[in-house]
Formats: sequence, structure tokens, C-alpha cells
Amino acid sequence: MRTVDFHTGGEPFRIVPEPPVEIRGATVAERRVFAMADPAVDGLRRLLCFEPRGHADMYGGFLVPPDDAGAHLGVLFWHKDGFSTACGHGTIALGVWAVRSGRVPAPADGRADVVIDVPSGRVTARVHRTAGKVTAVDFVSVPSFLIAAAVEVPTSRGPVEAAVSYGGAIYAQVDAAAAGLSVAPEHHQALIALGREVKWALNDHPVARHPTDERLSGIYGTILYERVGPLHQRNVTIFADGELDRSPCGSGTAARVATLMATGELPPGATLVHDSIVGSRFTALAEPSPVITGMAYPTGTHEFVVDPDDPLVPGFVLR
Repeated sequence: MRTVDFHTGGEPFRIVPEPPVEIRGATVAERRVFAMADPAVDGLRRLLCFEPRGHADMYGGFLVPPDDAGAHLGVLFWHKDGFSTACGHGTIALGVWAVRSGRVPAPADGRADVVIDVPSGRVTARVHRTAGKVTAVDFVSVPSFLIAAAVEVPTSRGPVEAAVSYGGAIYAQVDAAAAGLSVAPEHHQALIALGREVKWALNDHPVARHPTDERLSGIYGTILYERVGPLHQRNVTIFADGELDRSPCGSGTAARVATLMATGELPPGATLVHDSIVGSRFTALAEPSPVITGMAYPTGTHEFVVDPDDPLVPGFVLR
């Protein structure tokens, strides 16, 4: 299995351009449903995500055909617990990869739009270049919206109030200070624990239901945030079952924009500065389909093999 690995704001993204398994479906959304149930596809996810080839916080995507000729490519996003519906940091990485590899032509100076079908809809990576060098990527999200402004959630740290919004996936959002925490590396274990508590407390709640597509239902992640200044926040997103996003989280930033616009904290057309727990940064333009800007960088290319005598295939994770 050949892969090309990137990171976006510190968060890994392992691209599999030619998955060596059949992934059936007429649309990317249908292919995701197939992948979740198919032992071969899910086994490949585990192989490339689990140790010893990956780790508990690994993330990646299988390239698949787009829904129609209006997009350049389709992708199935995956993590240690399954297949997600959206991924902004992965979309940014795919934009850089598509242009740098020549899959999508781009001017040496200017912008190329890489159109990508994902399980939650059609998104765009606007890739900006100067003198032939990629300098930034705008992730144009699917339309995002607030579901609930304030839901009380009991936790081991006491009750907290969560907003719930959709940004390609459904996210709960909690002020870290309300639980006596700050978004800092030294608190990462406590942040993971709290994020998991909030996710599972709300996952079967009515606010976790997508209004039109049940395949998009469920709390995908918990965003724990703190305010740094006007229109400037720091966050850590705990997604899947306890994965910690090193980036400011692309689809999570879209959900956060939806919340802040609905509550009046972020005026239409304003820009949110969104930092991560490791100090990386996205900026987000407040629009119904938020535009989130970041950058991705390659970290390596890999040729993974499976020895037929290896007893640890597809691998393991310790949390």
C-alpha cells in the first residue's frame, strides 16, 4: 500500500491515492456506508491507522471517484474508530497534494480550486500559489448551522453548558474554563477525558440528530475552547473516541463559526482567528459556508507491506 503523508497544523493526514480494495457505491456517502460494513475496506483502515504502522491519533483518507464530473476527486476520511463525514484539515492537505502532484493544474501565480466530494457534501480547497509555491489553502465548508445554543451536560467536573452545531459533522462546544481547564498541552489528558464525557452524554440526545440525513447524526467531537481576545479563540477538538486534534480542526472551526454567528459574537464577513493546542492557526471567514484558511506540508511517502506470517495484522491501539 502506497501512501503520501501530510500534516495540517500538526494533525496527520495519510493519503491513499489507490486503495487496493473495492469500495462500492454510486456516491461518496454511499461508499462510506459500504466501507463501514466491509471487512476488507475496514481492515485496510485499521492496518494503516493502528500501530505499528500508525497510532491512536492517526488520520487519513482513501481516494475514491467523485459523485459526478463536477468534482476532481472523492475521499473517505478515516480515524482509529471508523469513517468520518467531514474533515477540513484533510481537505486542506488534499488541495496541496492535488496541486503539487499535478493532478489538478494550477497557475504559478494565482489560485486553483480543487473540488472534492466528501460524505457530507461537496467542498472546495482553494489553493493559492506564488512563484509556483503553494502558500495557503482555503477550505470552503458545506453550509454550517447552529442546532442548540445551550444544553446542560453532567460531567465528572460538574455540569457544563454545551452549544451544538453542524459543520459537516456535529460538534458540541464547551468553554474549557467552565470545567476548570485551559487549552494547554499540560492539560491534554484531562481535556481528552472531558471531551469523551460530553460526546457520549449527548450522542443519543435529540440535538445530535441531523435534520435531513441520519447518516450525519451523532456527536462527532467536542470542541473545548477559550477566548484569547476579540474574534480570537484557542481550541482543542476531541473527536471519535478520544482522539485529540493537533490542528484547530477544520470542520470543527466551521461549526464554531456557525455558533458564533448565531449568537452574534461573530458578525457576517468578520474573521475568526482560531488557534490549536500546539499553537498552529486557522483563520475563518464568517459566512453560511465558512471559509477556513490554513496550510499543509508533506511529511513523507510510504510503501507499507504485510508479511503473511505477521500475527499482529491489522494492528492494535492502546486506547
